[in-house]
Amino acid sequence: MSTEYRYVETSYVTDEELTRLVNEWTAKGWRYEGMQFAMREASKRPAMAFLLFIRPRDGGETG
Repeated sequence: MSTEYRYVETSYVTDEELTRLVNEWTAKGWRYEGMQFAMREASKRPAMAFLLFIRPRDGGETG
């Protein structure tokens, strides 16, 4: 069985938004795997966040 990956991108990087996205995608059957941030050069706050989710891929389904 192969693994299906899903990246979710957001430029609204707050704890509320990140929590909402994790809850939304895990409720759809995805498993949260991690998060990466894209930083602004002149700020300590991230400009964007990329959340990674995975799940087992069903036989004939594609991304």
